Amino acid sequence: MTEITLNVGAGQKEKSALLDLSLEELTEVVAGLGEPAYRARQIWEWVYKHFAVSFDEMANLPKTLRQELAAGWVISPLQSATRILSQDGDTQKVLFRLADGQTIETVLMLYDKRRTLCISSQAGCAMGCTFCATAQGGLARNLSAGEIVAQVLHFARYLANSAAEPPMNLERPTSVTNVVLMGMGEPMHNYRNVWSALRRLTDADAFGLGARHITLSTVGLIPMIERMADEGLQIALAVSLHAPNDALRSSLVPINSRYPVDDLLAAVQRYSAKTHRRVTFEYALMQGINDSPALAEELAGKLSPLLCHVNVIPLNPIPDSPFQPTSDADTARFVEILRSRGVAATVRLRRGIEINAGCGQLRQAAQRMAA
Repeated sequence: MTEITLNVGAGQKEKSALLDLSLEELTEVVAGLGEPAYRARQIWEWVYKHFAVSFDEMANLPKTLRQELAAGWVISPLQSATRILSQDGDTQKVLFRLADGQTIETVLMLYDKRRTLCISSQAGCAMGCTFCATAQGGLARNLSAGEIVAQVLHFARYLANSAAEPPMNLERPTSVTNVVLMGMGEPMHNYRNVWSALRRLTDADAFGLGARHITLSTVGLIPMIERMADEGLQIALAVSLHAPNDALRSSLVPINSRYPVDDLLAAVQRYSAKTHRRVTFEYALMQGINDSPALAEELAGKLSPLLCHVNVIPLNPIPDSPFQPTSDADTARFVEILRSRGVAATVRLRRGIEINAGCGQLRQAAQRMAA
C-alpha cells in the first residue's frame, strides 16, 4: 500500500489519502475503527460512483464514523492550484498541487460526443524528449495510484454537476467518456501504480469506465509493452514515435538510443499479434525537422506491415523553442503520403493553444512565476 500524507497545517495531524487504498485496504481501515465490512463498500461507492470529496456527504454512514475518518483521512490527495479555460469553452486545464508541493496537469477536452481527460502519471518526466515542456524540468517522482485516479474523479464530479464552475461549452450533467494517459510523465516508467489505477478505473465496482475507452501512451519502453500485452485489459496502446529512423528519433526522443526504432516496431508487431489490437503511433509534426515528404515516405514504408494507425499531432509549441508546428499545407501533404501508401492516418484536432494545453506548459509557467 502506498499512502500519500497531506500536511494540513501547523499543529494539525497529517492525513492520509483514502484514494490510495484498495477496497481490501479500506476494509481493513474500517475494521480497525470497529465497523463492519459493508461500511467500506458504502464508502467505496460514495467515492467512485458519487465522487464524494468529503466524508460529510456520506449520509448513510454513522456520524461518529464520518468524524473518525475525517480526523485521519482526506479523500483526494490533490488540491486545485490553477484552472484555465479556452476561449471557446471546449478545453479546461487544471494544475493540481500534491501533498509534497509538486504539481501536475490534467486537461478536459470536449468533442462532439466525447468528454476526454488527458491525465498525468508522474510529476515531471525522465525521458528527456527535446520538444516537451515536461521533460525540461526532469522527473520529481512517480504518482501514486490514488493521485492518478483522483484526476479522473475530479473531472467526473465536475461533469456530473450542472452548477459546477467554470461554465464550459457543454450540457451537463454528463460523464467522462475517454481517458488518455498522455499528460505529464511516462506511464510505462511508473508501471505498477499506473496499472493499479487502470484496474480501479475499469472495475465495474469502482469507476467502471470501459477499458477500450482508455489509451496509454509511451515513448517506447519495450519490456513494458511486452508486459502490457499480458495484462488482460483492452487498454489501447499509443506509441510516441515522431521519427522513422534512429538518427532523427534519438535527437528528439533520447530513449531511442536504448530502444531503437526497428526494435520498437518489432515489439509493437509482437504486441498486436498477441492481443489482436491495433496500435496508434503518435507523430508530432515539427516544421523543418520531421515533416518532409521523404520522412513521410520512410515512415510509411516501416509502418505499412503493421496493424496500426498514425495520429498526426499539430505541435503545441513551447515559447522561444526551436520546435514549431508544421504548416497546415505541409501537414496535409504528410498525411496524404501516408494514406497513399496504405497507412491509416488522421490529424488530431488541436485544442487549448492559448491556455498552454501542451503537456507540462502550465506547470512550467507556474514554476517560472514562482521563481
